Amino acid sequence: MARYADAKCRLCRREGMKLFLKGARCFTDKCAIERRNYPPGMHGLNRGKLTPYGVQLREKQKAKRIYGVLESQFRKYFQWAESQKGVTGENLLRLLELRLDNVVYRLGFAASRRESRQMVAHGHFQVNGRKVNVPSFLAKVGDVVQLRPTSKMGPRVDDNANAGRGQIPQWLDVDVNAKRGVVRGLPLREDIQLPVSEQLIVELYSK
Repeated sequence: MARYADAKCRLCRREGMKLFLKGARCFTDKCAIERRNYPPGMHGLNRGKLTPYGVQLREKQKAKRIYGVLESQFRKYFQWAESQKGVTGENLLRLLELRLDNVVYRLGFAASRRESRQMVAHGHFQVNGRKVNVPSFLAKVGDVVQLRPTSKMGPRVDDNANAGRGQIPQWLDVDVNAKRGVVRGLPLREDIQLPVSEQLIVELYSK
C-alpha cells in the first residue's frame, strides 16, 4: 500500500493550515502550525505570490493530504467523478468521503485519518459482518461498519469516541457502545466541512 512516510507536520506547514493529520497533537501547543506558521525549507519565509496555476495546485495537494491519497489514486478518483452525473467537484469529494478509512474517522473511532487507515489495514473493522482490510474500500448506503469482536482496539476506540473532537456528520449514524456505525445516506457538499475549493481542482485537471 503506497503511503506518505515523511514528517506529517511539514504538510500542514506547507499548506499554511491545520490538516489534523496527527490526531490529539494537532489540538496542543506542540502543533507545528502553532510553533512555525510558515512553509518548511530554507526559503519558507521568502516564498513569493502564487500564480493561478499555483493556487489550483495547492488546492489539489491540500485535498490529497487531508484524505491521505497519492497522485495516481487521486487522479483515478477524479476520472471516476468526472464520469458520474452531477457536479464533478462534489462527486470527487463524495468518493473520498466514502472511503472506509474516512468513514471510520468520521464516526469518531480514530483520532486521525492516518490512525483509521492503520486500523482498517490491520483488519480491526468489518463491513456488513465481513472483515475488510482495504482502506480505500468505498462504503455504500446501508453499510454497517463495526469494530470486529475479536479486535483488541476496543479501549482505543472508546477513548477516541469519548474525546468528542468532531461532530458526527448527518449521513452517518453511530452507536458508540456497540462501536458500530451505519451509512444512512450519501454525503452532501454541505456535510463535508473542509477548507477545500473543489472547483479549483476541476480547473487544474481540465487544463
